[in-house]
Amino acid sequence: MIAPEIREKYKVVIGLEVHAQLATESKIFSPDPNAFGNDPNTNIHVISLGHPGVMPLLNKKAVEYAVMMGIATGCEITRFGFFDRKNYFYPDLPKGYQITQDKTPICTKGALEVELKNGKLIKVLINRIHLEEDAGKLIHLSGEKDSLVDLNRAGVPLIEIVTEPCIHSSKAASAFLTEIRKIVRYLHICDGNMEEGSLRCDANVSVMLRDAKELGKKVEVKNMNSIKNVAKAIDHEVERQIELLEDGEEILSETRTFDVVTGKTYGMRTKEELNDYRYFPEPDLSPLEISDEWLEEIKSKISVLPNDLRIELETKYGLGPEDASQLTAQKEFAMYFKEICEHTKSYKSVANWFKGPIKSYIKDKGISLEDFPLTHEQIAEVIKIIDEGKISFSAASQQLFPHLLANPEESIQEAIADLNIAIESDSGSIQTTIDEVISASPDKVKAYNNGKKGLIGMFMGEVMKKTNGKVDPKLANKLLRETLDKAK
Repeated sequence: MIAPEIREKYKVVIGLEVHAQLATESKIFSPDPNAFGNDPNTNIHVISLGHPGVMPLLNKKAVEYAVMMGIATGCEITRFGFFDRKNYFYPDLPKGYQITQDKTPICTKGALEVELKNGKLIKVLINRIHLEEDAGKLIHLSGEKDSLVDLNRAGVPLIEIVTEPCIHSSKAASAFLTEIRKIVRYLHICDGNMEEGSLRCDANVSVMLRDAKELGKKVEVKNMNSIKNVAKAIDHEVERQIELLEDGEEILSETRTFDVVTGKTYGMRTKEELNDYRYFPEPDLSPLEISDEWLEEIKSKISVLPNDLRIELETKYGLGPEDASQLTAQKEFAMYFKEICEHTKSYKSVANWFKGPIKSYIKDKGISLEDFPLTHEQIAEVIKIIDEGKISFSAASQQLFPHLLANPEESIQEAIADLNIAIESDSGSIQTTIDEVISASPDKVKAYNNGKKGLIGMFMGEVMKKTNGKVDPKLANKLLRETLDKAK
């Protein structure tokens, strides 16, 4: 672990390359299905297999999805451009080259405002977003000399989102990647599942002395299958590079992989200063032109974006950055929150209920919010009854909530009566219980009055246990303190 004073000498510079598979029905240049999880080499076609004489045909929906992403990230949309051939040996791309965009990426010069967990806002500059086709997948079986090739993924449409080297911490990188995942899900252009590879991220990491004028040598880290692992890989790589520099050693410009088990990065191959991909315009595809009418049509398909909802949740509903971030993780979550809030002003309580019991239920059952059995009005009514002190939160979450889920047609008042969980607010009855608890522990009473005031929690726990948690906690606490003070 590097000492803080050593770490402070250096500035971290990070650029991200995020690949998102677009959720089109077919591939970008061929009609074979774009689907995950099918048997190997079943989603194939003569075009994706690179047969001689076949001609690619551009998927219009893939273009629309790329433009939507550009609009959502404040990019300029390239109105006239063309595709390029990237000549590079892909053992899992049968053509032997990749169709991509080099000179005329479909989106350029964007920026995305991102909020960190502490509420600080940062702006991440986006250099470009370009369209391209994905490669297939090599499968390396343990103990086998040969690799297997699955070409189902070959030709799947991708957008690559390339940031400027303007990110300066793993936390900022994580926040940006989280926001990108939210956006593609809000737009319904990618499912954002990193574990399935539909969203992938490479991080270019370098360090430099704070007073240096030039950037340090960058190292590209690949093969990270979660946002958490992206942060871990960056943190490890920063420490590794600083240690090398402190020891007077040189940093190699290379591609490294991240091992989840060890939490370390390992060298894969050195990077050339300039890769010669011999780009040239793809001769089999016509230039791509986006008209005013088409652009306006694409814009009309964008309803609300996560950053807009985050600002609304923080300003209108008074939620903190962490609550707002969790609730905007999926568009459906934020909209469900807003719908409940139409029936109650206890916005923080709604957030707590959603993050706790509601979210746990839908996750455990593996269902969507559309299949959640309770209405917005029912959740709001439960919150109102808790606020009025008629039942406790523990009784509501542990007894009333499961009961209502099993019996959604039953009224809440009937359910409370059936479960016998209404809070006892009769001071005489509560006092009787308090007297019993105090009489059972005379030594603890003496210790309390000798200064061990923390014992109030023990006494309160006994009162709640005897009443099955069905007493007004504020009233019970008041009566308990009064009784203990008199017992001197």
